Amino acid sequence: MRTARFTLDPAFTTGEVNPRLFGSFVEHLGRCVYTGIFEPTHPTADPAGLRQDVLDLVRELGVTTLRYPGGNFVSGYKWEDSVGPVEDRPRRLDLAWRSTETNRFGLAEYIAFLKKVGPQAEPMMAINLGTRGVAEALELQEYANHPSGTALSDLRAAHGDKDPFGIKVWCLGNEMDGPWQTGHKTAEEYGRIAAETARAMRQMDPSVELVACGSSSQSMPTFAEWEATVLAETYDLVDYISLHAYYEPQDGDLDSFLASAVDMESFIENVVATCDHVGARLKSQKKINLSFDEWNVWYTSRWHEIENSADRDWAEAPRLLEDNYSVLDAVVFGSLLIALLRHADRVTVACLAQLVNVIAPIMTEPGGPAWRQTTFFPFAQASRYGRGRVLDVRVDSPTYDTKKYGETDLLHATAVKADDGTVTVFAVNRSRTEPLPLEIALSGLALAQVTEHSVLADADPDARNTLTAPDRVTPHPAKGTALTDGTLTAVLEPLSWNTIRLA
Repeated sequence: MRTARFTLDPAFTTGEVNPRLFGSFVEHLGRCVYTGIFEPTHPTADPAGLRQDVLDLVRELGVTTLRYPGGNFVSGYKWEDSVGPVEDRPRRLDLAWRSTETNRFGLAEYIAFLKKVGPQAEPMMAINLGTRGVAEALELQEYANHPSGTALSDLRAAHGDKDPFGIKVWCLGNEMDGPWQTGHKTAEEYGRIAAETARAMRQMDPSVELVACGSSSQSMPTFAEWEATVLAETYDLVDYISLHAYYEPQDGDLDSFLASAVDMESFIENVVATCDHVGARLKSQKKINLSFDEWNVWYTSRWHEIENSADRDWAEAPRLLEDNYSVLDAVVFGSLLIALLRHADRVTVACLAQLVNVIAPIMTEPGGPAWRQTTFFPFAQASRYGRGRVLDVRVDSPTYDTKKYGETDLLHATAVKADDGTVTVFAVNRSRTEPLPLEIALSGLALAQVTEHSVLADADPDARNTLTAPDRVTPHPAKGTALTDGTLTAVLEPLSWNTIRLA
């Protein structure tokens, strides 16, 4: 096969990686919370009921921002139900996932979980603009963030949290463009309530960072028009607009599935263009950044098969959306990470949906073990080594034909230069059958050696980690990767995610 090539030069960069790019998402959906992060009867549970084995894996994953509590769940959420003595909290019907919510895990427990993950873990709170509005948003903000001396801040202290929660980033609702959303609104209706809420929240605290709802996917019939209408109302009041995207193979078309990042990059670039058009029309110097706060591989077709199943009606923490990911899925997942990094100049928040059990990199069994899915490894490596400045990577690659995206590069890659001068290359070979020779010319970089070339690949593209075989798939070292006279040479295994570290 023809060699894929590109050049790295520190004079040509895309942007600085914001740590929030490595966020995740905890929704009251399925077993993400209950028997996921929270299981008081588990052998590893701490006094707060948090699973220590899960906490260890979350730290290893390298999660930063953690979006909560939804998701579709938030459009029926009453924050008051989730605070105060657990024994006094009401049980509620959750219309979004047709489940019963016990509220045993609530706002204070979420903040406590973040603190135990570590100082890098930052809250990102979604507010209900589906069935509620400005008043309730302000009440939640006061309860969570005001130091003391008011009814709601003093109520928080009475509940055991004297110190404010310090939530800086707030999502103004969730997927309000979607007819499935409780309280679904038109762009005009949503833009108005989002603006009213944003203005009021800034009256309480001008330093808050606010995320307006963008389109639920690029395929929505109102895409781009929705963003333009919402931003016309909110442009000077918000900091981000959201993007959501999920990918799965359609009709067995694996070649197009492997090129899913083509769609993700197009989505990002089209939203940036729309934001900048609105800014130009308003004659504003401000730039709206992007919060890609839901993304993943998700087999939605499987979900639709059980969506209206009567046997799941109003259960507590039912098993929902527990996709088990293969090597093929992990390679696509890694390519999506590359797409986010390649647009780090404007995508400054991103949240992998979700964290545990629900389309997640971490799986658990009630009363049993926790383990890493195949998708765990690309995220953990990107979070650990993808910090710094993204170098501008423009590949010269052999191509292949896809039904959805036409002629597509077999190589998908990016590179990040850390503050200490080291460089990490993340690369995917989309070929399912052929190794891909790679040559990288290094210009203006004082690099002398390859310190690691880690590969996630397997002879069986359907290989996956399970309860009975939790370590079936793990990264392994590559052979033959070398740095000589300013040129790196490597061979990327078929269908592989690669992390190449240079120093």
